[in-house]
Amino acid sequence: SMAKELNNLTLSGDQKLDENLNKWLEWDGNSKTKNDILELAKSKEWNTLRCRLCNRISFGTAGLRGEMRAGFDSMNELVVVQTAQGLCEYIKEQYPDKSAWSERGIVIGYDARHNSKRFAELSSYVFLANGFRVYLFKRFVATPFVPFTIKHRNSLAGVQVTASHNPKQDNGYKNHKYMYIFNIRIFQVYWSNGAQIISPHDSGIHKAILQNLQPQGEVWSTNETTLWSNNLLIDPYDIVAPAYYAALLSEIPAELVKANADSPIKFTYTAMHGIGYPYVEEAFKQVNLKPVIPVSEQVEPDPEFPTTPMPNPEEGKQSLDLSIKTATEHKSEIILANDPDADRLAVAEIGENNKYKLFNGNEVGALLAWWCLELHKLNDPNFKLSNCVMIASTVSSKILKSMAAVEGFIAYETLTGFKWMGNKAIEEQLAGRKVLFAFEEAIGFMVSTNVLDKDGVSAAAHVATMANYLRSEKNLTLQQKLHEIYSTYGYHTSNCSYVLCHDQEIITQIFKRLRTFDNGKPNTYPTSILDGEFEIQDVRDLTTGYDSSAADKRATLPVSSSSQMITFTFKNGLVVTLRTSGTEPKMKYYAEMCGKPEDKQWDKLTTTLNRMVEAIVNDFYEPEKHNLKRKTA
Repeated sequence: SMAKELNNLTLSGDQKLDENLNKWLEWDGNSKTKNDILELAKSKEWNTLRCRLCNRISFGTAGLRGEMRAGFDSMNELVVVQTAQGLCEYIKEQYPDKSAWSERGIVIGYDARHNSKRFAELSSYVFLANGFRVYLFKRFVATPFVPFTIKHRNSLAGVQVTASHNPKQDNGYKNHKYMYIFNIRIFQVYWSNGAQIISPHDSGIHKAILQNLQPQGEVWSTNETTLWSNNLLIDPYDIVAPAYYAALLSEIPAELVKANADSPIKFTYTAMHGIGYPYVEEAFKQVNLKPVIPVSEQVEPDPEFPTTPMPNPEEGKQSLDLSIKTATEHKSEIILANDPDADRLAVAEIGENNKYKLFNGNEVGALLAWWCLELHKLNDPNFKLSNCVMIASTVSSKILKSMAAVEGFIAYETLTGFKWMGNKAIEEQLAGRKVLFAFEEAIGFMVSTNVLDKDGVSAAAHVATMANYLRSEKNLTLQQKLHEIYSTYGYHTSNCSYVLCHDQEIITQIFKRLRTFDNGKPNTYPTSILDGEFEIQDVRDLTTGYDSSAADKRATLPVSSSSQMITFTFKNGLVVTLRTSGTEPKMKYYAEMCGKPEDKQWDKLTTTLNRMVEAIVNDFYEPEKHNLKRKTA
């Protein structure tokens, strides 16, 4: 019947569109997405089809990321097959020795979202058909297990199919005339070094995808049974999981592991309907911690997210209601929350008036930085600190720099995202230095280099062990310890949030205005806020490569003209970065006031920060003028 319908189909007359329409209908083996495109063609929705079929989803440095629906511009089975084919060909070019394909192979994992498993199976078929060994996890797997497995099995690459912390499909943000449907799937790619890919691999893979678009072999008839009958397919879990937990255990001194058993602190844990619970449960067991108290409504994987429309613990208290309820009932002092693919970690602790304080990513970063320093001193006292490194992304707190100035280790900044930090960590290791810690304010933490990516499972075990250690050794809570860190290294207070904007043109206009601030003259930026009360000392623009603080006015961090990112440093120590999100309709801002150790008026610093941020958002983003929605508290 499909063939008959195709014969009767009136085409658009647009040659490129008609070619792509025919290709889609010929290549797509999924009856639903094939039919979606056919129906659009039958009802002559040419503009929609042009958008879906004449644009291609781009393969970037996080891999593929897009909305799930039919079309070459989105995430669906055909696009995943094409991507796997391109990735496979690219790996073959980079590693021409065929024995490496069947021996070292590739690692593939998936989370509990709709279609993740199917995408992983189709990808596995492509690699098996090309003679690769495929380490495919047979169960939902925490994202950090994929990069860990690559290193453990010495694989050539890895893929995790996930939606991370993005909402499920029908949680669209409605914002005046633009509707943004979130139904994101991410095809996250790691290289043989165990870190997420960066340039030039991304463009190399993109090119290879374009050269391998036609689905090969029997890919569409693949199913679980036929896949697992191939002896090149292996579930690595039983080999890799013990190694992962052993590596975690080796990071913590034996006496601290022993002391974990005696701690009076109770930990509440939520998996946000994702896949973290069995992994965190095992991690706690391995490092001798008492079992967590699970938030029972949220520990089982459920791609529908019945109790939390925003399964992102970063969104704050609104996503942690049930955790607070569970913790209160059990008189549990600390809440640990993973995002649905368990690579991020949020932490809250009971505080004044019996209210839970949710730490932001910078605060947890400061605590874990201190902890990694402490572990280093306990584990490896003879290794010089001057040869140790900590890394943060440029939009995260500058606390590492402040600590480094006192302690003597090296603090590096990279662009936003663990792909940069993971690769920087490798570079430092190759130079003979020891990487102690890396973090980003978006609650991503890399404690040690066992996983060269953010890892919410190991971070949970470390935060719990740190809390126990602080209680037993120093009689401090996490909040008190944070206070102590600020007393030693200077108070750091941040204000990070976003406004929503679904219109690319408005975003471009807003940033263009900031770059031509003096009556439209190019390369002129704002010089102060609040009528000159707070003056701007330096501007760094990583979209254009301009940096006013450099002798040659050129930025040292990599520049990307395709994304917006400007940092303003004020004379009073406030640093604010404005940037667009690569994955969500958000214009973000990251502001931090860095006090010196001798500045003891912390409240004043916070008040100034908030006043300045309010002015920066109003003057630079102009949300009222552009009808932009602010993040709800």
